[in-house]
Amino acid sequence: MSPLFSASKLTKRYGSTTVLDGVDFDVRAGEIHALLGANGAGKSTLCKMIAGLVSASEGSMKIDGQDYCPIDKQSAEKVGVEIVQQELNQIATLTVAENILLNRMPQIAGVIRKRELAKRARQALDRFGLQEIGTDTLMGKLGVGRQQMIEIAAALDRQCRLLILDEPTAALSASETDRLFDCLRKLRAGGVGIIYISHRLAEVAALSDRVTVLRDGKQVCTMDTSSLTTDQMIDWMSGTAATGQRAFRSFARDNVALQVKGISSGLVQDVSFSVKEGERLGIAGLVGSGRTELVRLVFGADIAQQGSVQVGDGRASLFKHPSEAVAAGLAMVNEDRKQDGLLLNQSIEVNTSLSSLSKRFSNCGLIRRKLQRQVAMDKVDDLETKCTSVEQTVETLSGGNQQKVAISKWLVRDVKVFIFDEPTRGIDVSARRRIYRLFDSLAEAGKSLVIVSSDLEELMETCDRIGVLSAGRWVCEFERGSWSAEEITRASFANYLEAESVA
Repeated sequence: MSPLFSASKLTKRYGSTTVLDGVDFDVRAGEIHALLGANGAGKSTLCKMIAGLVSASEGSMKIDGQDYCPIDKQSAEKVGVEIVQQELNQIATLTVAENILLNRMPQIAGVIRKRELAKRARQALDRFGLQEIGTDTLMGKLGVGRQQMIEIAAALDRQCRLLILDEPTAALSASETDRLFDCLRKLRAGGVGIIYISHRLAEVAALSDRVTVLRDGKQVCTMDTSSLTTDQMIDWMSGTAATGQRAFRSFARDNVALQVKGISSGLVQDVSFSVKEGERLGIAGLVGSGRTELVRLVFGADIAQQGSVQVGDGRASLFKHPSEAVAAGLAMVNEDRKQDGLLLNQSIEVNTSLSSLSKRFSNCGLIRRKLQRQVAMDKVDDLETKCTSVEQTVETLSGGNQQKVAISKWLVRDVKVFIFDEPTRGIDVSARRRIYRLFDSLAEAGKSLVIVSSDLEELMETCDRIGVLSAGRWVCEFERGSWSAEEITRASFANYLEAESVA
């Protein structure tokens, strides 16, 4: 049986750099084909070529045995190829309905039929189980997790034969991930071919039919998923044997480094918590529970209506701007690095020094370029950021390497408390371990960490304590050694279940 899609000897070069080298790849109708590899292995480049976003330097592609050479995304969509990228492609100032039907809005004589727009958007959301999201909600008001689900819903609303998903669950909770998987299995049963990129290997093992591994732009293997263990997947990706889970060490001290009391605004209501020096506090909760909203209020990125934040022995107050939080000793690695964490068109060097430019890298208004470059090179080495040089622009890096740069800019500044919002989103397995070791070294140095993550296993592996947010309220805390995934998940639903019982 001929594959739905096939590619032969696909190659992509940027100048003298080859990022994809002679890759053969195919997807069958009614198959979920996982694409694995470390950051920079060429996964996203391959998928962008299939989706018409990037042209091939060499090689050929076919759909249903016919030559396929898309010149842009629209030409790929005409034959049923849809892509949902790791970096979302949405307009924050438009409504959910307008984003779902962008370029396909129902209209008469140039006038948009708003009732029909809302109806069709509602159908797309309901088909994906998103009944709780209003069609007239501004996209920018939603968290990254819900934005991700809406973009997938929009892709499925079109006539899709080949669906490409790049890290679709990176910002989703366990329940939202289950909802996505149910939908993907239905699509597979309906004959849709799916290319699935994920660093969460348990998902790959549970969901996919075949696996293709890329390493340094080359195809390493294509195998049936059932014939591989997750350790073998890691081995193929890295070229070395898997090392298993690391041991946990606590570095928590007695002194309180961050004290949050009664902070409230919008969804977040009366939240209080504290973090000790050297302690790693995880914050768990469902998508939409208010985790990102909470840490933005703490950091002054959004203005709280009431409550207080105290860093160390400083004055308890509410920060009205992130600059006040940074001056007090707080740092925050944002959930959405593309919009809030990086200057994409600037170099690694510029981005690494950004948070400390006036404090460390300038002298009488002149930038100390030699020091700036050396520090950037040190951080590239420390985090093993894959790049050609520190002069490379951040927008040309893979998503995982962009995240490393976003973290690096805070490592060069002497802060007391680090807030990490989805710190390993889009980062491969080996790089994720490196980030976890970074958490250890920061804690050992007496720094305090607040870690927000949709990956419960990540929190259980890296944290001393886990607090649970449910529908905007802090419902409970768990100490290491006295928690379980079931208990934390149950607590995440607590306020939602209570609201349903009242209703």
